[in-house]
Amino acid sequence: ILLESFRMETTMQVGYVIPKEWGLGNYVNLIKNTNFVKWYTNTLIIAIAVSLIQTFTVFCVSYTLSRMRFNGRKLLMNISLVLGMFPGFITLIVLYNILSDLGMTGPGAVPGLILVYTASSGMGFHVAKGFFDTVPKSLDEAAYLDGCTKFQVFTKVTMPLSKPIIVYTV
Repeated sequence: ILLESFRMETTMQVGYVIPKEWGLGNYVNLIKNTNFVKWYTNTLIIAIAVSLIQTFTVFCVSYTLSRMRFNGRKLLMNISLVLGMFPGFITLIVLYNILSDLGMTGPGAVPGLILVYTASSGMGFHVAKGFFDTVPKSLDEAAYLDGCTKFQVFTKVTMPLSKPIIVYTV
């Protein structure tokens, strides 16, 4: 594919892999005659925003489900597991209508895409929860004795020990 992008010959099919005429004309054409820079910028914005929001959300949910015991915890995990078995395109028409009503389609599609991609990453907490279950709770208890709040335990004790799952989730 990379060699094909530098090919300056006009024929569609050739019997050789390495181009006989080299050039950057395809790249010049791409940048001059399309909105490629805008498309790439939008993709970069969406990827960074979704990565940050998704990582924060997944870690908050997984840490809460791993460390705290509350009514409905098991039910919540089971419901999310069952809902994760259905393909996402089942809700495609309804989702489009909702985003259209909110004005997040067409030219204003970037916030809508960020919302959809972030919301569709809900199953990621199962893996992170499994990782947080392996971090010893005695570290949390020691931090509580030292006067840390639950948020401080999460940010100053658990997260520094969780670099592998952070890299995986991001």
